[in-house]
Amino acid sequence: MEQYVIKGGNPLVGEVEIGGAKNAALAILSAAVMTDETVTIENVPNVRDTNVLLNAIEEIGARVERLDAHTVRINGSFIRDFNVDNEFIRKIRASYYLIGALLGKYKRAEVALPGGCNIGGRPIDLHMKGFRALGAEVDIKYGLVRAYAEKLTGTHIYLDKVSVGATINIMMAASMAEGKTIIENAAKEPHVVDVANFLNSMGANIRGAGTDVIRIVGVEKMHATEYSIIPDQIEAGTFMLAAAATKGDVTVKNVIPKHLEAISAKLLEIGCEVEEFDDAVRVVASKPLRHTQVTTLPYPGFPTDMQPQMTVVLGVAQGTSTVTESIFENRFKYVDELTRMGASIKVESNIAIISGVDQYTGARVNAPDLRAGAALVIAGLGAEGITVVDDIYYIERGYEAFDQKLSLLGALIEKVSDEKEIQKFTLKVS
Repeated sequence: MEQYVIKGGNPLVGEVEIGGAKNAALAILSAAVMTDETVTIENVPNVRDTNVLLNAIEEIGARVERLDAHTVRINGSFIRDFNVDNEFIRKIRASYYLIGALLGKYKRAEVALPGGCNIGGRPIDLHMKGFRALGAEVDIKYGLVRAYAEKLTGTHIYLDKVSVGATINIMMAASMAEGKTIIENAAKEPHVVDVANFLNSMGANIRGAGTDVIRIVGVEKMHATEYSIIPDQIEAGTFMLAAAATKGDVTVKNVIPKHLEAISAKLLEIGCEVEEFDDAVRVVASKPLRHTQVTTLPYPGFPTDMQPQMTVVLGVAQGTSTVTESIFENRFKYVDELTRMGASIKVESNIAIISGVDQYTGARVNAPDLRAGAALVIAGLGAEGITVVDDIYYIERGYEAFDQKLSLLGALIEKVSDEKEIQKFTLKVS
C-alpha cells in the first residue's frame, strides 16, 4: 500500500497547472459512446477513475485509443455488450453514467451498482425515476442496475432533490428520446454545463444547462466531435486552500475563476489575498487567518467536495469556526485523523465546531476518502514534523501527480511504499 510522507512547515510558493475536471470527464467519456462516429476528447485527467471507466468502455466493445496522457479517441460503433461489470467499475461512483448513455443509444443497459467513497448515502433512486419517466423499465438484480425500453419518450421530470448525477444521466438518455424533455430542479454545477456542451457538439439539442430548468429535444443520432474538458474546480480549490494552510503564495493556472467564486469568497473572509486573472487565481496568505462559518450547498454554493480541505484551513485559524455539511451525512470521518495532528474539532450531527490551534503536528493518518485524503495532505504540509498519509489509493482516484505538483511548489513530499522508504525520507529531510 503506497503512502505519502511529508515534512511540513514549508510555505507553498509558485505556480501550478490544473488538469481537466474529473467529474466532467467521467460523464463525457461515458457519453462518447452515444455516437457511432469517432470522438476525440482532450484535457482528460489521467487518474484512476477515468482509467477504470475507459477500461470498462473498452470491455464492452468500444474502441479506445490513448493519443497521449490527456487525449482519448473513442469509437462506440463496435459495442455489442450492454453489461458493464467488473471488480474495478464497482469501485467508482460514475459507473452509473453508462446507464444513461447506453439506454439513450441502445435502449438497454446493465451496469454494476456504483461504489466510490463512503461519504454517505448516495442513492440512485432519482436516476431510476427519470429513466422510468422516459419510458424505461428499471430494476436492480444481482448487483446490477438493469434498464430496458422499447422506445424513450420525452416528458416533464421534476427532481425532488438537486442531484448532479441524476441531472446528467437523465439528460444523456433524454437527448436520444423521441420528443421534448424538461428537467426541473436540475443541478447547475459547471460539469453539468460541460456535459451538455459536449452532447450539443455531437448534435444533441439541449438548452438551459447551468439553470434549474433544462430543455432537451431528442435527436435520432449523434455525430463525431472534438472536445476539450473544462478545468477541475476541485483540484484548483484544493491548491488554493493548500496555499492558505501553509501561509504560502500560489498562482493556480488554467482555471475558470467564476467556478471558484465560493472558495475565493471564503478565503477573502478569513484574511487571504485573492487575485483573479482571465484563467488564473493567485492566493497569498501572509496574515493570521480568521474564523468563519461555512455551509456546503449545491453550486453556486460552497462545494461539498471542498469541505474537508476548508476544515483543515479553519483548524489553524484564530477563534471558533463552524462547518455545516448539508449534502452528505458521513463526510466528517477524517476529523478523528485530523485530531491526531492536534486539531480541536467537535462534530455534532452535521456541524463541525472548530477551535483554531497555532499549528498541526505530524502524525500517521489514514485517508478515508478522496477529498479527505487531500485535506490530510494539506494538514501535513502545514504541520510541524513528519506526517505519513496511508491509503493514498483514494487520493489518486481524483488527483493527477498530486505529490509532484506539490513538490514543484516547494513541498517536501514523497510517495513511498514501505517503512524503510519512510525512514530514508525522514533522515534526508531532518
